[in-house]
Amino acid sequence: AMPVKNKYVKHAHISEAKFRQVILLFSEDLSATQISHLTKISRPTVNKYLTAIRLRILELSLLQSDPLVGQIEVDESYFGARRARGKTIVFGLLKRGDKVYTEIVPNCKSATLQKIIKGKTDVDSVIHSDGWRGYNGLVDFGYKKHFRVHHGKNEFVRGNSHINGIESFWGYAKNRLVKFKGMDKKMFNLHLKECEFRFNNRKQNIYRVLLEIFRKEPLKLS
Repeated sequence: AMPVKNKYVKHAHISEAKFRQVILLFSEDLSATQISHLTKISRPTVNKYLTAIRLRILELSLLQSDPLVGQIEVDESYFGARRARGKTIVFGLLKRGDKVYTEIVPNCKSATLQKIIKGKTDVDSVIHSDGWRGYNGLVDFGYKKHFRVHHGKNEFVRGNSHINGIESFWGYAKNRLVKFKGMDKKMFNLHLKECEFRFNNRKQNIYRVLLEIFRKEPLKLS
């Protein structure tokens, strides 16, 4: 098939109107099956588009290099299989009332977590975490303050010191990712970053945000 003119996609085989429909349905969080049904585009083609969209979302997350400054909540969470072995560990930082950043980590050792905290947050930030020892020593790096909530002592909120924001993100992400049970790690990262993107743009019109992104730099299908 000859490529059609489409300002959002390089070498597109679907019209601009069709692509906008795909983006609209994707932003409404419909499944590939539903999108295929509603757009009359074949399921493999829809999948190709959705993967390309998710890859771009991942790319954008990696490009955001401005450190988070302010009240930052940090936490780790386990995704996947019921047994602890084979679970995927995700580390997250959340600037209160704003954005979350997530990263798959090999373990929860101090060195692993602190490297990400140092890379993603400004030292003028106040860090809120649970009592996990992997967070020991942050103040030594120059972080102004580090508050801990000790969940073991039934302490979930102590004044301003809590991690409810990042925990509400984990709840949201786990809820969304239930439908992708048993996927491989590469796909998991794409879906995780999609959760991050949706959460970070929760006050925006995601459809418009995505169109603007592809307007600036058209989508390339591999």
